[in-house]
Amino acid sequence: MKLRYKISIIISVLLVFGQTLFANEQPDFSNADISIKYSNRTIYYAGEDSESQPINVHVTIKNNGTETLRFKLADDRRFSMDFNVYTVKNKKLEQTPQIIEKRTTNQTVYFREIALETGEEYSFIENLKNYVVIDSPSVYYLDLNFYPELYKSKYISLRSNRLTLEVRPSASIASSVALPVEEFSDILKPQNISPDKVVEQTIIARQKSLWDQYFLYIDVESMLQRTPALKRKYNSVSVLERQKMLESFKVDLMQSRIENDIIAIPESFQIQRTSYTPNEGFVEVIEWFSYPNYKEKKSYTYKVRQRDGVWMIYDYSVVNLGTE
Repeated sequence: MKLRYKISIIISVLLVFGQTLFANEQPDFSNADISIKYSNRTIYYAGEDSESQPINVHVTIKNNGTETLRFKLADDRRFSMDFNVYTVKNKKLEQTPQIIEKRTTNQTVYFREIALETGEEYSFIENLKNYVVIDSPSVYYLDLNFYPELYKSKYISLRSNRLTLEVRPSASIASSVALPVEEFSDILKPQNISPDKVVEQTIIARQKSLWDQYFLYIDVESMLQRTPALKRKYNSVSVLERQKMLESFKVDLMQSRIENDIIAIPESFQIQRTSYTPNEGFVEVIEWFSYPNYKEKKSYTYKVRQRDGVWMIYDYSVVNLGTE
């Protein structure tokens, strides 16, 4: 009995030691940052011709910690990452048959270990079309999952920032013509999409001067009442007069006579933070504006709230972050 008791104690100690050792060996990627941007911002086309019409994305891994960051990077990057592309209805696009075949075939995955010291970065460029089937022109939302221990350990994953992607019809089908209305019929109707996507779609519409799409998620009535004098007048007139005031306000916006910040056209933008409750929230966005001799950087905070199941922008604030 004593011998069995001792053996039981030894086994228990070894198990605890083994679990502790295993836990200590787990890699820590909490200080790793993954970011993406377009490698050559240009016009992107739908279709399978990934070589002549690529969508190249610049991927950067950065060490924001104080310790050395080590991760594995496959020679075939498709074993190190996944692109996630969503429609405005939040439907995820399918992966290419090639990437599915590669991952389901028994083969050796060659990789190298990358070591980054504090503040160092490692970057490379990948063609989005090698990962996802993009065969329809539309506006999409794009982000990335990076697997620092390769795809076989995809439960260990780093998520990137999100980009907006506009895809036009194949150049062989349409030579720089506008998309048919039916292609964007879903976009022209308010959808139950998240606040950050509402803001993204609104900014894109402004960049392209698509006013119908721009006003789709703008609470014009609330925007008008941001001005005390207009609010007093609006609350004192009839329903018919209010409607006229709203239409006049929209015309003034389109002609840049009022609210210059909300209708300013950014060259590029990046969503920094989104926070919301079931009924209200805000979206913080960094926007860059290009001028002949300099670029201006501003921080926008868009306030949103639910109206009939749809998030609407009802207020905003702007902070000037200087020039670049």
